[in-house]
Amino acid sequence: MGIISIEQADRLYWLGRYTERVNTTIKMFSRSFDSMIDGISDSYEEFCKLIDIPNVYADKDDFNKNYPFDDSNPNSILSNLNRAYDNAIVLRESIGSETLSYIQLAIYEMHAAKESESPLIGLQKVLDCLLAFWGIADDVIDDFRIRNIIKAGKRIERIDLYARLGAGGTELIREVNRMIPRVEKSGLNYDVEKLIKIKEMANSSEVDFYGLVTEVESIF
Repeated sequence: MGIISIEQADRLYWLGRYTERVNTTIKMFSRSFDSMIDGISDSYEEFCKLIDIPNVYADKDDFNKNYPFDDSNPNSILSNLNRAYDNAIVLRESIGSETLSYIQLAIYEMHAAKESESPLIGLQKVLDCLLAFWGIADDVIDDFRIRNIIKAGKRIERIDLYARLGAGGTELIREVNRMIPRVEKSGLNYDVEKLIKIKEMANSSEVDFYGLVTEVESIF
């Protein structure tokens, strides 16, 4: 195993975070899409508030069209996927061309979904590409430190988003328990006390979700 530079570690960490951000936000968007199409709710306003992005959308139709696919919007799903790709392309030698190819396929499927009359079907294909990316990363990346840095980023991002959404109970506890060993095995400098505090907060009967986001964001 070679030395992992600070820049390489940072890119691996954010590759994990951005891929998970795309994964979770697609699932969140898909759940709210049908209700907004049917006129049941205008939940995009609450959606933006929960994940702490500016509401720059004129109405629900504008949101449904542009939040997933507007690459000029830095908070769109496509923009986050592009950031994942930007990190992956630089990391080609570390993660392998086959692993990189699934991020490329995900971008292709995002653009196809943008032009489709059934965008949710296309977005499901993006999720399938991300699942394949994580699976092939486990299979072809020999350096366990590289795998653990990616997975630490992935788990931290998931907890961040789940906390913003107010997810509690067994779901949040499960993700915290999966995140901690990845951080510990990443080889990165982390705050041990924060891991202890995060676990205590997740197991609290009344979770301080804002505080949990703050603690998770400052583990490294």
